[in-house]
Amino acid sequence: MSLSDLTRSAVELAIAEYDEIGPERFLEKYGFAKARKYFLVIGNREYHSKAIAGAAHGYLPGRHLPLRSIDFSGGENTVAHVLGNLGFAVRSTEPKPRNPTWTRDELILALDFYMENPASPPGKTSSKIAKLSEDLNKLAVILGVSGDGQFRNPNGVYMKVMNFRRFDPTFATAGKSGLSHGGREEELVWREFSQTPDLLRSVATAIRAAINGETLHTSPPDFDYIEEAEEGRLLTVLHQRRERNRKLVEARKQKALDETRELRCEACDLSFADRYGPHGDGFIEVHHLRPLHTLREGDKTAVSDLALVCANCHRMIHRRKPWLSVTQLRMLLNQRPTAARPETC
Repeated sequence: MSLSDLTRSAVELAIAEYDEIGPERFLEKYGFAKARKYFLVIGNREYHSKAIAGAAHGYLPGRHLPLRSIDFSGGENTVAHVLGNLGFAVRSTEPKPRNPTWTRDELILALDFYMENPASPPGKTSSKIAKLSEDLNKLAVILGVSGDGQFRNPNGVYMKVMNFRRFDPTFATAGKSGLSHGGREEELVWREFSQTPDLLRSVATAIRAAINGETLHTSPPDFDYIEEAEEGRLLTVLHQRRERNRKLVEARKQKALDETRELRCEACDLSFADRYGPHGDGFIEVHHLRPLHTLREGDKTAVSDLALVCANCHRMIHRRKPWLSVTQLRMLLNQRPTAARPETC
């Protein structure tokens, strides 16, 4: 017994019976409660969709029996889906979910797409727009973002790409404009990357490589103390993962111990062993030095790519965009009066 066996004629026969005996007797006969969320709609009449589907199963040719309420589940992905495929209209009482706001990562990919040919970007039915739509949906899974069935569909993706035209001076001087609707983040991404096409391409290429990396996890990332970097959330996740790689951390600590016999923060010079005695011995964090857009999933990270930092300095580096380098943080600390510097990390 399966809803997939239903035919349009069987559903129409169930509807005819519903009209003949009325909703109360129909529901009582087949053992269904009143629908709360999904209704089959014909003209100005509405029918309890799950009850109709269950009864329709008994109208299939052969010795098919009606389905009971406990035999199948109702909802968008079951009854509504089957009835919709048979050509029936189904109304939901639930508000239609809105697709999430475009992330910085997505906008960078969209701008990179636009900048390939600003005068005439590929159309909404092109294979290139379809590929961008596919990549954006993969990205959503990796970042734990959800939307409705139309999430980042080719038509919506094309419209977002064309939103960038309203910032393009080439078209503004010609008296033309792009699609007027859009968000503040689009303008920020345009200002940051439109004049640096090589950087834009490098960042977009890194994001695409990460999206298609075979070893990426699909659980939502835990950002903890890390502020999302200029290159977007996905590359920040890759950066964070490298900083938490235990083997790399231990290798970098061992290198310092072999060379200096101690672990000190490369920004503020704090030693946890000096400050806390045996309880702090061997403790230090690491920071990944390479720019995010140069990272690729699967790349080998060298020990020289990591710097030793104390917990406070590590958080200060990642506190806000743009992230500080270890050298910049060290200079910031050195500029402060000696008396004002804290004695502890």
